[in-house]
Amino acid sequence: MRSLGGKAAKGSQAVLQYMVEHAPEDLQPPFLPKLDWVSPRAADGWAEYRDAAALRKLALSAHTEALAAFWPRRGPVWDGLARAGNAVVLVEAKAHVREFRTTPSAARDPASVARIRAALEATKAALGADERSDWSRVFFQYANRLAFLWWLRGRGVEAYLLFVSFLGDRDMGGPEREETWRALFVAADHALGLSSRHALSPYILHLSPHVRKQA
Repeated sequence: MRSLGGKAAKGSQAVLQYMVEHAPEDLQPPFLPKLDWVSPRAADGWAEYRDAAALRKLALSAHTEALAAFWPRRGPVWDGLARAGNAVVLVEAKAHVREFRTTPSAARDPASVARIRAALEATKAALGADERSDWSRVFFQYANRLAFLWWLRGRGVEAYLLFVSFLGDRDMGGPEREETWRALFVAADHALGLSSRHALSPYILHLSPHVRKQA
C-alpha cells in the first residue's frame, strides 16, 4: 500500500525528506554501500510505503505472499526505504522522544491479532527475549520493526534496519545529545526483554545527524 505523501512542514518527516534530497551523505551508514533511496522522494510525491508496495519498491515482490502469512494488511509504514548494493534498508526516523512512545497494537480483528502475536512471539523466541515481555503493548512500533527485520533476514534477504534519530530539532523539542537517544533505545530493549546483544544486533544501525536549515 502506498501511503499518501506530501511535503511535510516540520518534524522527522520534514527533516528526512530534506536530507534524502539535499544531504544524503548525512544519512549514510558506515560500512554499507552508498544508499539508493527509493522513498521518500520528491519525484514520487514524498510517498511512504507499507505491505506489498514496500516490497515492490525494494524489488522484493517475490516475498509478497509470504508477507501476507506473516503479518496482516496495514502493517508498518516505513519512513524511508533504500537499497545498498544487494542489501535493503528499512528506515525509521524520529526527531523527538514523544515519537518513540507509541501506542499498543490497534488490531481488533481476531485473525489479525493472532497473526501479529504469532509474529512477535516468533521474533522474541529467535532473539532470546524474556518471554514475559508483551511486545504487542510495550514499544509496539519498535517491536514490529524488529519483527519485520527478522522476517526478511529469515527469508534470505540481506536486510538492515536503520534508526535515524535527529538531533537539534528545537521546533519539536528534540534532543540535543546523542546520549539521549542511546538511553531510550537501551530502555526499549530492556522493556522488550532483550539483551544488549542479540541475533539482529549486527543488522540494526543507528545514525544521529543534526538537523540542517531546510530550504
